[in-house]
Amino acid sequence: MLANKVGVNIFGKLSRDLYSGYVSLDNSERKKAYVLSDKPVNEYFKGVVVAVAVFDDVEERLIVAAENAVYYEPELRVSFSYLKNTELTSIKCLYEKSCGAIVFYKAKTSMRILLVKNNNGRYWSFPKGHIEIGETEKETAVREIKEETNLDVEIKDNFREVSEYCPFGKIRKRVVFFLAQAFTDNVRVQEEEIAEYTWVDIQQARKLCVYDNDLRIINKAETAIKLIK
Repeated sequence: MLANKVGVNIFGKLSRDLYSGYVSLDNSERKKAYVLSDKPVNEYFKGVVVAVAVFDDVEERLIVAAENAVYYEPELRVSFSYLKNTELTSIKCLYEKSCGAIVFYKAKTSMRILLVKNNNGRYWSFPKGHIEIGETEKETAVREIKEETNLDVEIKDNFREVSEYCPFGKIRKRVVFFLAQAFTDNVRVQEEEIAEYTWVDIQQARKLCVYDNDLRIINKAETAIKLIK
């Protein structure tokens, strides 16, 4: 149902921007739904399914918002945290946001960047992970790098690159990358997440990374690193 356009019959307002209702499916079944809208909603709402959520481990509901509205998991969890006697136990979102960094390490005679390969991935890329409630983008990047590699890093100013793609047809991913300096190359990976890691120079990174977005970011990072004294 993610990304489907639906109409919701409204039967209650739960908070300033949250409504409850139901979607009528083609087989005459009714599917319970919540509507998120920053504009008043009356009896009927047309929108897009931005998430499918399970409440209290048993009840699945569609989360519907306007076509141009983007909601990430932390925002949705905050919105539903105010519901009384109802707990959001799992959620699958149309929009996903992660943050990470191109981590570089400068030795006396060389400069290398860190590439990682996830356990569920086949390609080399950069450390990153999902943003959590209350975090800034930079805080997410620092936390994820620490969790995945055990590196403490310093985020550099004036570098922020965004990569957007749809890996599975519907899910729309947005990844924000910063530039981060490590002061040691002693990596200890989080085995549950990371299968492999490698420190490489820029030319090797270009050979190992296959996605155009990653290659574009590598080129931007190379220019930015050269300006760091």
